[in-house]
Amino acid sequence: MPESKKEYFDRIAVRRKGKGHQYSYYWDDITRFCNYFAHEDISVLEVGCGSGELLAGVAAKRKVGLDFSPVMIENAKERFKDIDFRVMAAENIQLEEKFDLIILSNLIGYVDDIQEVLQQVKKVCHDHTKVIVTYYNYLWEPILKFAETIGLKAKSPKQNWLTLQDINNLLFISGFDVYRNTKRMIFPVYIPLLSGFLNRYLAKFPFFRFFSLNYFTFAKPQEIIHESEYSQKYSVTVVIPARNESGNIENAILRLPKFSKHIEIIYIEGNSTDDTWDKIQEIQKKYSSTHDIKIGKQKGKGKADAVREGYSMATGDILMILDADLTVPPEDLPKFYNAIASGKGDFINGSRLVYPMEKEAMRFLNLLGNRFFSMAFTWLLEQRFKDTLCGTKVMFRSDYYKLVKNKKYFGDFDPFGDYDLIFGAHKLNLKIVEVPIRYRERTYGSTNISRFKHGLILLRMCSFASRKIKFI
Repeated sequence: MPESKKEYFDRIAVRRKGKGHQYSYYWDDITRFCNYFAHEDISVLEVGCGSGELLAGVAAKRKVGLDFSPVMIENAKERFKDIDFRVMAAENIQLEEKFDLIILSNLIGYVDDIQEVLQQVKKVCHDHTKVIVTYYNYLWEPILKFAETIGLKAKSPKQNWLTLQDINNLLFISGFDVYRNTKRMIFPVYIPLLSGFLNRYLAKFPFFRFFSLNYFTFAKPQEIIHESEYSQKYSVTVVIPARNESGNIENAILRLPKFSKHIEIIYIEGNSTDDTWDKIQEIQKKYSSTHDIKIGKQKGKGKADAVREGYSMATGDILMILDADLTVPPEDLPKFYNAIASGKGDFINGSRLVYPMEKEAMRFLNLLGNRFFSMAFTWLLEQRFKDTLCGTKVMFRSDYYKLVKNKKYFGDFDPFGDYDLIFGAHKLNLKIVEVPIRYRERTYGSTNISRFKHGLILLRMCSFASRKIKFI
């Protein structure tokens, strides 16, 4: 009688008792990449945790591991006493709590009904849960079978034949929204210097990525929410950084539509040489009976500092940035609210490069720069980016607090704040969505952006980000 899958895993658990994985280089890379998107203040569930090495290597305040092999769970409990391990089949998850991050690492190849497992996983998801599914590239199947034949790899039960498209489709029909696919590792054996060069660098470029061994699929629960359920669900803070924008201060109020449960407006004045601060104070008094307006002066310099100052004063559930030049129309802010409140994304980025622009809205060299940085970000973050420098960005205040806690990973590298927020959102494993807007000409003042000086700063930031995001 052929050996069952449970018998197989019990047997290899006995052989590995008290030891780590035989192929630790391969497994350590999976653990390291999953941990990149984990944080100390989240809860993590691993379904199919084996003897617990991955879960032990992931940062979290609460960790739960499930596996159908009692011997695997016994090993895990002996080695990692601070983690909650339980004998439980992936097809029948019986847990009362919900988790921030759920990991299925090389599990779906062994289960008989992947859709049933994913539907079980959905029971322990909340609205903002993120799911990471790892699996191997089936192009490697002949090589892996050959390695088993000659004894370089332990023989394993026959697995499901899954392409990346199959995995995405199974997640979709199980009620998940896939928002990113990543490929890693082209050389699974550790050879000093060579393995690092091949996997950390060469594997990140086109052509070579095609031969990657590991797939990582990122998903979140997808719910159909009617507009009546979210239109008044959240309050909003609109932060308006203003430097030499006196002529636009009142228009920002007059043109801002009513949406959401409540709108808080925060003007932050930034070292103006005109009467912007006087105008802000005047507008606060003038509209105090009809609008919730707060005002402040930034202590440092640059837009990023102004936005942080405004966010520190904010009380809304959702944070929005509206540049005081009003080149992004205030009338478009409800689109951003609808996108995030309905669950379509966790971080909403404006895109100015879809609709035709007014004649003087963006200079030609600025347009070329934006095109370049959009391509660079698409490669860096492995998802499509049309526009990285649009000033309007939207996220939940609770996620912003997490971003600030994890700021030490990137440090204070961005004087504008755009990349600071985008990179932070990526590190938090947020789903980033772009909302196209019509970019308008200025009606007052001139731009505070220097094409060449600030362009060089942005290039340096991309280089910095490649080390912190791409080549890891």
